[in-house]
Amino acid sequence: MSKQTLSFQAEVAQLLHLVTHSLYSNPEIFLRELISNASDACDKLRFEALNDATLYEDAPNLEVRLAIDKAARTLTITDNGIGLSQQEAIDNLGTIAKSGTREFVNKLSGDQKADAQLIGQFGVGFYSGFIVAERITVESRRAGLPAEQGVRWISGGTGDFEVESLTRAQRGTSIILHLREDAGDYLNAWKVRDIVAKYSDHISLPILMQKEEWKEGEDGKGGQMVTTDEWETVNKASALWSRPRKDISDEQYIEFYKQSSHDFEPPLAWSHNRVEGSTEYTQLLYIPSKAPMDLWNRDKAAGVKLYVKRVFIMDDAEALMPVYLRFVRGVIDSADLPLNVSRELLQESRDVKAIREGSTKRVLSMLEELARQEKEGESDEDKAKFGKFYAEFGAVLKEGLGEDFGNRERLAKLLRYASTSSDTVSVSLADYKARMKEGQEAIYYITADTLAAAKNSPQLEVFRKKGIEVLLMTDRVDEWALNYLSEFDGTPMQSVAKGAVDLGKLQDEAEKKAAEEAAESFKPVLDRLKEALKDKAGDVRVTTRLVDSPACLVVQDGGISTQLARMLKQAGQAAPEVKPVLEINAQHALVRKLEGSDHFEDLAHILFDQALLAEGGLPADPASYVRRVNALLV
Repeated sequence: MSKQTLSFQAEVAQLLHLVTHSLYSNPEIFLRELISNASDACDKLRFEALNDATLYEDAPNLEVRLAIDKAARTLTITDNGIGLSQQEAIDNLGTIAKSGTREFVNKLSGDQKADAQLIGQFGVGFYSGFIVAERITVESRRAGLPAEQGVRWISGGTGDFEVESLTRAQRGTSIILHLREDAGDYLNAWKVRDIVAKYSDHISLPILMQKEEWKEGEDGKGGQMVTTDEWETVNKASALWSRPRKDISDEQYIEFYKQSSHDFEPPLAWSHNRVEGSTEYTQLLYIPSKAPMDLWNRDKAAGVKLYVKRVFIMDDAEALMPVYLRFVRGVIDSADLPLNVSRELLQESRDVKAIREGSTKRVLSMLEELARQEKEGESDEDKAKFGKFYAEFGAVLKEGLGEDFGNRERLAKLLRYASTSSDTVSVSLADYKARMKEGQEAIYYITADTLAAAKNSPQLEVFRKKGIEVLLMTDRVDEWALNYLSEFDGTPMQSVAKGAVDLGKLQDEAEKKAAEEAAESFKPVLDRLKEALKDKAGDVRVTTRLVDSPACLVVQDGGISTQLARMLKQAGQAAPEVKPVLEINAQHALVRKLEGSDHFEDLAHILFDQALLAEGGLPADPASYVRRVNALLV
């Protein structure tokens, strides 16, 4: 292939502009990112070589080498991993559509700190080289290809890049950074060694640099450090998770997380354990502090990294972690699985089932510890951690109620909601139960699209009047999840928008008798309302739940709510037709006006449509609703 000049994908060019204008708050992490990529390339070779050992060619020992050329002002990172073919260099270095860059660009806010976090979430570490380099040259050959099918890729990080053929005897990749004038520090070996020790000490491959020694001046005065031909390992070169916990500092755990997850924020918590028994494995699991952009994409491959006897097998081993814990990051290293295990075999393995169950319990234990610190933590930072977790991942955690029957009780204790007593999402079911009124027999809740809609729902009026707390649930997943949580610690969960309101011992006999008398005396009006609204309402009845409002909509016990039906339709899914029950307040002036009104049918439809609006819905025929209201106003 002769030299050709190609343009970057538009989103890459935009990303490069951000990177080259020092979006990264800490420029030295470029080396962490490039070493991480080199390590990944070696892991990929090791994995592919399980089926084709010839890919090792004549170099079975995998390694990363760092070389400094002060005269040329270059820093070179070389690995002997899987390498790139010519087309892979064009595809992988010129476009990053696979990593969701278009969405990334759409999310940019102009806030440098926030945008820097976004870069980490999209795994675009190669481009971090442009923080310190005015030009980058990549020379590579894919393992298994002949020497003359190497490739050279060159770019100054602006609008285009050059690609040409290269004869390269060694497989793998060399990234040559032509350093900017203000990046001279990275030509100092001590500086580079210090960065490796800080960020990449845990990399399981040896990272090699040439030794330096002191050379005296010719006249015996002065001298300088000179590079020798001898290479030495500058990292511990052992997998972090294989070391004893006592030998690993918090800083090392955090840096391993940042390197392996491409996240710029430290994790909220982590757990490192060696599990022995019928199934032996090591787990190093992390709870991130920020949710990734694609958290709600349940189809995206997600999960922890799987190693077998410290040999990398696959990223995103979803079989090792349930879908509702897809935010968890980390490593599981099994001593029992075969090296050639595939995703299909993972689904069927009994060992994998044991690892999955053990890892799930470990994650829940971490979350329970964060929840304990919320109340008993020694510092404000510790007390705030569970709230941070729940704000990012609480809605995903609720999926577990329907997916993980064995841990449902543990999950229920971790749930938090706003309530009529608290606007913040901080009320646990245990908190609610502890302050239930004497005689209260159920945990009351309401689901709605927004907190405002929930707080102002007419269904809450009688509960406010009697001082009964109601949980306000506003996540899209809540209604579905509550189908799998009928009670908590022996107390039933009761939606205030389903079935007839029953406050049990909290409703005195006089109230019950008044409601029965109102229903009897109002029967002729109810019959007319049922006839007028037969196409909209499944039933019409008098209620005691309303105090200030004329009407509200509820559904029968066990029925699908109008809110859930709307959500299913918005998602393009089939939803059963819902005919809600219209409940009316027989004491309200507007309802009283129905008797003997010449506009009975119009008022009936207005009552129904206003009740629908109050719960966040829209009338089926908005124009007719407006026409009826205008006619009555005139």
